[in-house]
Amino acid sequence: MVVMGGIVGAGIFINPYVVAQRVHSPVLILSVWLAGGIIAILGAFIYAELGDRMPEVGGQYVYLRKAYHPAVGFLYGWVLLLVIQTGGMAAVTVTFARYFLELTGLPISERWIVVLTLAILTGINCLGVKPGTRVQSVLMVLKIAAIACLIGAGLFLVKQPHSLLHPIIDRPLSVDVITAIGAAMVPVLFSFGGWQTTNFIAAEIKDPRRNLARALIVGVSGVITLYLLVNLICIRVLGVDALAQTKVPASAVMRLVSGEGGAKLIALGIAVSTVGFLSQSILTAPRVYFAMAEDGLFFRSVAYVTQKTRVPVVAIVLQSVWAVVLAFGGTYEQILNYMIPNDFFFIGLSASCLFIFRHRERAQSPDLSGVHKAGFRVPGHPFTTIIFILACWLVVANTIYKYPGNSLIGVLILLVGLPVFAFWNRRRKAKA
Repeated sequence: MVVMGGIVGAGIFINPYVVAQRVHSPVLILSVWLAGGIIAILGAFIYAELGDRMPEVGGQYVYLRKAYHPAVGFLYGWVLLLVIQTGGMAAVTVTFARYFLELTGLPISERWIVVLTLAILTGINCLGVKPGTRVQSVLMVLKIAAIACLIGAGLFLVKQPHSLLHPIIDRPLSVDVITAIGAAMVPVLFSFGGWQTTNFIAAEIKDPRRNLARALIVGVSGVITLYLLVNLICIRVLGVDALAQTKVPASAVMRLVSGEGGAKLIALGIAVSTVGFLSQSILTAPRVYFAMAEDGLFFRSVAYVTQKTRVPVVAIVLQSVWAVVLAFGGTYEQILNYMIPNDFFFIGLSASCLFIFRHRERAQSPDLSGVHKAGFRVPGHPFTTIIFILACWLVVANTIYKYPGNSLIGVLILLVGLPVFAFWNRRRKAKA
């Protein structure tokens, strides 16, 4: 549930129209989503092995620190706190507030909904990992129920379904078609992102070497199934042309097959889905800031855990407060544009750590296939790992090409982390 909750947000209810604008046949649309799912499962394999090797709190931060240098791990945690996680949380919280007010009609300020939502979820996760994961599981079940309603309505209530197999391709095969497929992959890969955050809480999972790998593979596989079915329904009910013209495809499907009541039901599902993403973000990402503080590279108080619940309450509160600041600042939409290259750059870089860890393993035991032989191994490595890394960095290159100004801001935020790391590293050495 934590793996799936980190992936399924509002994107799957919206992004099908973006893909349909870039590739214009049912077969190509479904193929792009299937390809995105395959890349996501390759990533799940990689992170399953990384989590099996190092079931430690902090996930990607730990892999980057041990494979490359503490500075690289710190830079990841730095941008995670400043833009990647909190920027995404700010955008999603405001999205929830708008849906909530539209559904309820309550005379309450949008800002109050933002604060109350984050405060409630922060409080629940400060009570311990079990309450946090229970809430996450309930929200994920509700998300699945909303998606199941959408799929069921599209399968059984539509009177004149559109073709799913014709045309196979809408124009002669050319460089233009390949470019369009590449452009369509970007929102698809973004929609499949988020499973990697489960590795942040590896140290708090029972028998992580066994259960983390299973959770990643089963969770990502479940999301692939859901995403393919949602897109199949959108095409079946709306057709490719109508899908490309609506910015709210899920609502359009439900309105067409079951009227305004259905549209309101799916709007409620989207609202629940955004809360589920927030819950997962608050549960997982603060463990990175905790790990940084434990290493002496951040404020020591951020490493504080309560004696009863054993959760990093200061780190949890810090992240939520900064998300509120970004939401109030109204700059979260711009932040989303330059959080994407940072996020996918570090996802790919973290995957590359596997090459380093396997090389060290062979160096330590040259006569064996590896000391990690009994653990999880990525199928098809190194080829599958290289494909995943290239896919991540394709997203980075595409974003830099389309939004050079915002990408430069993202790079500057990353570089500012270098003198900050130097300060904390000097301070750590002085104390040692």
